[in-house]
Amino acid sequence: MSHLDPYAHVGNGLTQIAVLDDYQHVALKFADWSAILPRASVDLFDTTIQISDIDKLVNRLEKYEIIVTMRERTKFPRQLLERLPKLKLLTTTAPKNASIDVQAASDHGKTVVGTGYHGKGTAEHTWALLLATVRGLAHEHVNTVNGAPSWQSVVPTSLREKKLGIVGLGNLGKLTANFGKAFGMEVQAWSPNLTQERCDAEGVKFIPTKEELFKTSDVISIHIVLSSSSVGLIDYSTLSLMKPTAFLINTSRGPLIKEADLIRAIKEGIFAGVGLDVFDTEPLPLDHELRALAKDRRVTLTPHVGYVDENLYSIFWGDTVDNINAYLDGNRGALKVIRN
Repeated sequence: MSHLDPYAHVGNGLTQIAVLDDYQHVALKFADWSAILPRASVDLFDTTIQISDIDKLVNRLEKYEIIVTMRERTKFPRQLLERLPKLKLLTTTAPKNASIDVQAASDHGKTVVGTGYHGKGTAEHTWALLLATVRGLAHEHVNTVNGAPSWQSVVPTSLREKKLGIVGLGNLGKLTANFGKAFGMEVQAWSPNLTQERCDAEGVKFIPTKEELFKTSDVISIHIVLSSSSVGLIDYSTLSLMKPTAFLINTSRGPLIKEADLIRAIKEGIFAGVGLDVFDTEPLPLDHELRALAKDRRVTLTPHVGYVDENLYSIFWGDTVDNINAYLDGNRGALKVIRN
């Protein structure tokens, strides 16, 4: 399929809508678009064009009045928004999107709207990825289905009485901490603004420095928000503090860890394993080095599906349809507008 051709075209109205990055072909399944389709022409895309290929991205998007985005899959910085004069309504799933320059959108007369959200699926996926990594499930699965001569090849790590280190004790960090307690782990946490009082309220041990958390934890799970101050928060010097038996899990955002440093640490065997659901570039390029490293049991990869579940998709697409209907009805007061 060409990057410029939609996987589906529906509706026959005058308003042109693009639904981007619908990898699983579910946008039309999780909401009722019946009030939109007579009034709009909707193109659905299941591929992502990176902002680095901005001319191709402009070529795809320049004709649309409404563009529907899924999370941060397609980036909308100022240099793209200023080249889309026909765009009037930009929707995103969730109540905010760090990949959209909301101020630039406003400067160019475009309204950015969001949806409701909950992070329960991400916490569940974090624990699934953690278990898969520490128990070598992906490695054993591949061996089993491929008919490897070795019936068992991994000696799993037990979690009971191990230390779970949480980076960021927000909503997702708290849920993950509770899972750790249920598995008999000793939970400890650190983040730049975390306090003893917040940890005490959650029954979690407060660790005053990032260095101590990485030195003392047996499993580290990252749940901190990506911002200008947290990009590259975890680098090689931090990773090198980890125990050789420790594991690292990231279901937050890829750029929180310096990717080149992470790859170096994996190659050097500094820690026992890593589970990743997020990456600097998504979708992860087919020739990316992490894909090759994942052939080893030390690396378990999933395609940023931590937040994905049926309930959340119903919220995402239901609210998106409500926003589009409100726009088409001229009911601006009903829009879930995102402001700086």
